[in-house]
Amino acid sequence: MQDAILRLESNTVDVVIKTHPFAEILYWGPHLQHFSPQDASSLARPVANGRLDVDSPVTLMAELGHGLFGSPGIEGHRLGLDGSPVFTTTGVQQQGQTLTVTAEDAQAALRLTSELALDASGVLTVRHGVTNLKAQPWQVDRIAVTLPLAERAQEVMAFHGRWIHEFQPHRVELEHDSFVIENRRGKTSHEHFPALISGTPSFGEMQGDVWGVHLGWSGNHRLRVEAKTDGRRYVQAEALYLPGEMAIDEGETLWTPRLYASYSAHGLNGMSQQFHRYLRENIIRFPDNKPRPVHLNTWEGIYFSHDPAYIMKMADEAAALGVERFIIDDGWYKGRSDDRRALGDWYLDENKYPNGLTPVIDHVKALGMEFGIWVEPEMISPDSDLYRAHPDWVLALPGYAQATGRHQLVLNLNIPEAFEYLVERMSWLLGEHDVDYVKWDMNRELVQPGHHGKAAADAQTRQFYRLLDVLGKRFPRVEFESCSSGGGRIDYEVLTRSHRFWPSDNNDALERNTIQRGMSYFFPPEVMGAHIGHHKCHATFRQHDIAFRGLTALFGHMGLELDPLTVDEQEREGYRHYAALHKQWREVIHTGTQWRIDMPDAATLAQGIVSDDKKQGLFIVSQLKMPDYTLMMPLRMPGLEASAQYRITLLDHPNIRLTGEGGHTMRKLPAWMDAPQTASGEWLMQAGIALPILDPETAILIGVERV
Repeated sequence: MQDAILRLESNTVDVVIKTHPFAEILYWGPHLQHFSPQDASSLARPVANGRLDVDSPVTLMAELGHGLFGSPGIEGHRLGLDGSPVFTTTGVQQQGQTLTVTAEDAQAALRLTSELALDASGVLTVRHGVTNLKAQPWQVDRIAVTLPLAERAQEVMAFHGRWIHEFQPHRVELEHDSFVIENRRGKTSHEHFPALISGTPSFGEMQGDVWGVHLGWSGNHRLRVEAKTDGRRYVQAEALYLPGEMAIDEGETLWTPRLYASYSAHGLNGMSQQFHRYLRENIIRFPDNKPRPVHLNTWEGIYFSHDPAYIMKMADEAAALGVERFIIDDGWYKGRSDDRRALGDWYLDENKYPNGLTPVIDHVKALGMEFGIWVEPEMISPDSDLYRAHPDWVLALPGYAQATGRHQLVLNLNIPEAFEYLVERMSWLLGEHDVDYVKWDMNRELVQPGHHGKAAADAQTRQFYRLLDVLGKRFPRVEFESCSSGGGRIDYEVLTRSHRFWPSDNNDALERNTIQRGMSYFFPPEVMGAHIGHHKCHATFRQHDIAFRGLTALFGHMGLELDPLTVDEQEREGYRHYAALHKQWREVIHTGTQWRIDMPDAATLAQGIVSDDKKQGLFIVSQLKMPDYTLMMPLRMPGLEASAQYRITLLDHPNIRLTGEGGHTMRKLPAWMDAPQTASGEWLMQAGIALPILDPETAILIGVERV
């Protein structure tokens, strides 16, 4: 059947699918200019001797019943029966670049609905729905989305991490067997960001074929990339279910989370740029079409010590520094004097705020700033009025002692009364106060999560989504930040309900360089919170000058994390300077095309952002430690218009000086730093500019503007 071969296409990427008698992706790669469905017959596979006498396809569901002998896409049973389904296509519907394939296994009484959509950005989204067609429940062990990879995808890049050390990349060569990431912490997690990148050996920022996938899911997950013994390769992603957690009743459909996939023939930058474009056009939605406001968050400034008069003085100084949104962090509600008590008691602490929050909010608004506040609704302290009244509201399995984390337990959102309590208290907070912004935290993993004696990690995640959906509909102009101890809940699904991420509780500028670069592979700068902290980092005690801290925070959604009343005038001037610099460039930063730049020295990180019209570009070079070489290598500036002329400008630097007496400084600066200079975009992209010699833990900012 020639109509069994269908294509989804974009300007950069094509996906070719064989739909009958089962659905199988035959091709996922560069756009094909001269494709004909009959071309697909060239990929009809031979059958090897010594094995099965029929071909074994890697279908959309990767059923074991086809003789896959690898990791199947579906595992489950009905009281021990119907445990090896094989789906045969019963219907195909294509509308534009969206394809829906329906398949059934009459013996197992299961229906499979597979939805594939190729966006104009080049991003492919896939999800499966499995429907039970019999009276008895079908127990689900696994349902995964499987995508084939080209045989040349022999290197894998993934991300590890921990609290205050998120988004750390690592690579493995994959010639045989599998590479697996599993997360069982009940949230997206600091440790195992749900993404994998596979590509040609030594793929880089600017070169190589890469296939990147991200699972849009905020709970337990498993990602796998496998090299089969026959040489074929595939990537698999799924929500991970705890034993007995998931069953489908008759007529019910269980949908997998969406898998987002980006192929690029132009290295990691091409992959990232497709993901960024997809998010900007399909997922990221801010309540107002306005610049992202510069923040000041009070946490590292005052912690739990809340005095309204003092906070209003902080707001005065924040406004003078150029802050546009002022956020009161943890410590505003009843009995919250430290992190050992009061979570769940979402009533104002009248001892701290005898006149209520409104005078503080009015003061902040009168200064021309928006107002934000911190909450952690999913948690409950054992030392709280809520726990004393409802100890049975804890998410737990009966008969086991729950370990606290940060002295807290988790509130079971599957209990209707607990859910409605949070809706009522959050509605009081957001409905009776002029709140523009909510910093939504979540500081504890799910240990033995249970509801009615059964595992309930998946259900807890879905109830969290429902809670945000209810509040988002009720308060559509309020922005929400997904915090979760920093990088613990950052993914595309929670981004459909929030507007900003807090990548890490670590404001150390040196650590932030790696953390923010890792996050940039999948997220654009406008949703990445990047704060200038105290000169002595509260997380690491490492100290950096204001220039390094300010420049590191520039390429995200900028904020301050400190008490501005306690710093000297030099620091204040630095905050003013970098807030103003961010405002000057934020339209480019938050709408332009981001480029990470390969440098020959691993201690040197370089990146840039070029405006969509290619009139302006902003580039930063950060020196993380002592360079390997005595000279910096030239900086090439990708993304410019080849035929245009650009003026090169030094925008910010760490007080670079010359010396003729030895030491760490230079005898002579690069020529473009001594006198104004222009060059063609082609020259800047291909040859670049010479860089000054940078000291460890410093950065330099360079602008280019079309003339």
